[in-house]
Amino acid sequence: MIQFPNKSGELYFLAIETSCDDTSIGVLRAKENKGKLENIEALSNVVSSQTELHAGYGGVYPFLAKREHQKNLPFVFENATKNFDLSKLKFIVVTQGPGLDPCLWTGINFAQDLAKKYNLPLVGANHLEAHFLANLITLKIGEEKFAKNYLPAVCLVVSGGHTLLFLANGIGDYKLLGQTQDDAAGECFDKAARILGLGYPGGPEIAKYAQKYSKRVGPFLNKKGPTLLDAPSETKVKLPRPMIAQKNYNFSFSGLKTAVLYAHQKQNEETQKSPEYLQMMSFEIQQAIVDVLVSKTARGAKEFAAKSIIIGGGVSANADLRETMQKAADELNIKFLAPGADLSMDNAAMAGVAGYFAFKRGGAVADPDDLISQPNLGI
Repeated sequence: MIQFPNKSGELYFLAIETSCDDTSIGVLRAKENKGKLENIEALSNVVSSQTELHAGYGGVYPFLAKREHQKNLPFVFENATKNFDLSKLKFIVVTQGPGLDPCLWTGINFAQDLAKKYNLPLVGANHLEAHFLANLITLKIGEEKFAKNYLPAVCLVVSGGHTLLFLANGIGDYKLLGQTQDDAAGECFDKAARILGLGYPGGPEIAKYAQKYSKRVGPFLNKKGPTLLDAPSETKVKLPRPMIAQKNYNFSFSGLKTAVLYAHQKQNEETQKSPEYLQMMSFEIQQAIVDVLVSKTARGAKEFAAKSIIIGGGVSANADLRETMQKAADELNIKFLAPGADLSMDNAAMAGVAGYFAFKRGGAVADPDDLISQPNLGI
C-alpha cells in the first residue's frame, strides 16, 4: 500500500460522480500555501462507462443507469483506492446535482455510507461548476494564478443534459447569462444522429462523418469560415441556426432537430443511405450547433470584457467546436481554455475540484444523511 506523505499543506480526499451514466471515483491531492490552493491533482480517476448499455435506447435510460451504478460503485471504489491509505483522507465529495435524480442518489447513498464508515465530513459538488473547474487540473495551477490570468471568464458548459453560459468573476462567484430553453446541444446531436441512422452517442458519430465531408469538399470551403462556395450538389441542405441573432444568451436546439427530420424525410431512400449525403448532413448539423455556441459565447466574452473563454462538458470534446472557439478567442485577443479530453466527460476528478472549494467554503453537511440530491441545481 502506498502511504500518503505527511506534508503540511496537503489535503487528500475522495470524490464520487454518478450524475448520469458514468460511474467514477477518484482520490485527489490538494496542495495549499497559506490556505490557498497551489495545485490539485487526481491520483486516481476511475471511470466505468455505460455507453454501450444505453446505445439501444438512443439515450440514457435513468433507472437502468441507476441499477448499473449500484452494481459498479463497489468495484470502481476498490480500483480507485486500492493503492492508498484511506486513513489519510480528510473528507469525501459527491456530485449533488444537477443530473438524473435516481443516478445522483446512488452516488450520494454510497458516499453517505463511506462517510459514516470512515468518520469523514461529506460535501456536495455542483456538476456545472465542476466542468468549469476541471481546467485547474489540466492547467496544473492554483486559485490565485487562475484568477489572475483567466478571470473574469465567460464559461460554456455543453453536454447531453446541459447547455448554459455563465460569467465567472471568481471561483464561487457566478452569474448565469443564459441556458437552453429545450434540448441541450448534446441531446440534439443524439437525436439528429438517430434520425440519420447513425450510432450513439451522436456527437462523436456526427463528428466522424463531418470530418470526412470536410476532407472531401475542402477546396470548396470559404477560407474565412465554413460557408460553402461552390460545393457538390448534395450540399444544398441548409439548416437553421436557432436564436443566433437574438440579443439574449439563451439557446434552443429542438427546432434544429425538427429541421433535420424534415430535411431527411424529403430525401429518397437511396439518398438517405448514401455516404455522401450522411457526411453532408453531419457537417451541416455540427456546423449549425457550433455556430450558435461560438457566436453566443464570443458575444458574451466581448460584452463582459472577459479575460478568457472557458468550455467544459462532453460536447466540449468536439474538435470543431474547440478549433472554432479558439479562433473566436484569438479574434478577441483573449485566452481560451478547455479541459483535457479525459476531463471533458463526467468524471470524479472534476467533481473533486468543485467539492474541494465547497469544503473550503464550509459546505460540509453536519450529518452525512443531510446531503440530498438536487437534480435541478443551477450555477
